[in-house]
Amino acid sequence: MSVPRVLTVAGSDSGGGAGIQADLKTMLALGVHGMSVLTAVTAQNSQGVQGAWELPVEAVRAQYRSVVDDIGVDAVKTGMLASAELVETVADLIAGTDAPVVVDPVGVSKHGDPLLAASALDSVRTRLLPLATVATPNLDEVAQLTGVHVESEADLRRAAAAVLSYGPKWVLIKGGHLPGEAVDLLTDGTDEHLLRAPRHDNRHTHGTGCTLASAIASQLAKGRSVPEAVAAAKEYVTGAIAAGFALGAGIGPVDHGWALGTGLRRDTPAA
Repeated sequence: MSVPRVLTVAGSDSGGGAGIQADLKTMLALGVHGMSVLTAVTAQNSQGVQGAWELPVEAVRAQYRSVVDDIGVDAVKTGMLASAELVETVADLIAGTDAPVVVDPVGVSKHGDPLLAASALDSVRTRLLPLATVATPNLDEVAQLTGVHVESEADLRRAAAAVLSYGPKWVLIKGGHLPGEAVDLLTDGTDEHLLRAPRHDNRHTHGTGCTLASAIASQLAKGRSVPEAVAAAKEYVTGAIAAGFALGAGIGPVDHGWALGTGLRRDTPAA
């Protein structure tokens, strides 16, 4: 198969800025074939999440087997898994798949809405993270999973060590919530990479986490090493943030098409 194949296992964002929708847009922009396993449906817009409904594990399992057994995959990305039962089901499926895995341990939405049951945290720690080629928690998710609170760049290494203790091969601690430059730490416990990017004066950043994790998976599917994949993904998402645009009355999305020259940003706010 000449086209790299990437599978996202995540929830739907009806507003189109995050979740499955952001994942597939990212994959298209980066030249891979995107496929999806839907785990949950959300009623979501620029102002927040108004409702969320997880799918039965039988539906999740059937979607996964349908894709993997026929088409195959070169990388898998996980996002919103909602419950312990879904986390464990997806972990079992991934464990039997020979492909790199990017785990985005989605805990809350951009607006602070919970997307992962507290009862599922232990399943993420013990069942999902050990399968990850790269785990991509933001600072809130680091605190949720490990109890480590990052206040400055100096705390990133401690946060990474705490996440690595659960077994992922690499961890990318996303420091986007820190003041100053947008700095992330990628490490496997030995090899360390600090990735820096200018902070853009743009509040329209809905979907950044999903977009970054999907971009990493897309680059891994192309055969890049983890450091190469993460650096390329960081460059892509930085451009998408810079091109983010107003949509609705709240936080607009990043622009997934910016690198293709098909960006959607306008100088005037969207209607």
